Amino acid sequence: MKSKTKQFIQHLSHDIENEEKAEEYLDDSLPLIGLVVMHFNWLEKSVDSFICETISDRSDVLGLIVIQKLMYAAKVDLFKRFYEEFNSCFSTPADFEDLIRELVEVGKLRNLVVHADWSTTDEEGYTYVRLKTSANGMLQEYVQFSVESLSSLIERIIKANHRFSDYWEWKSDRLQDHMRGVS
Repeated sequence: MKSKTKQFIQHLSHDIENEEKAEEYLDDSLPLIGLVVMHFNWLEKSVDSFICETISDRSDVLGLIVIQKLMYAAKVDLFKRFYEEFNSCFSTPADFEDLIRELVEVGKLRNLVVHADWSTTDEEGYTYVRLKTSANGMLQEYVQFSVESLSSLIERIIKANHRFSDYWEWKSDRLQDHMRGVS
């Protein structure tokens, strides 16, 4: 996703020169925004399930109490802390840190998509996402959500969920080996 900034001058405003082209852009993008949300929700539910099972394999109740008001990033951090401890007892899979980074990154990208001000999308697909402060003053940040970049994000979220499932399987195998007395 490409981004650009524009100097903030007194009032928050956005330049949209060709409203019709901007509408076409949104028409192409809106179904993909829904898929980003849907696939990300599946990923977050996978993280929830993993945490709940870690806390108790008998019932999700205690885990749900723990995660009830946690945001996604806090859940990923909790998952990471649980499994750094678990991994210290066995071994750490080579891609564990990459998995954590990817879970964090797709969460940030998902937030850009769902919190973007879609009414500000211009004819090139740049959409206002936030106001940033810098040494040069306040800057309006825009991200270009192209059909390609949204499709790529959907693929990343799906792959992150698969990688997460692979880790779950790896963890389960380590526990089964441990129960059988295999090192």
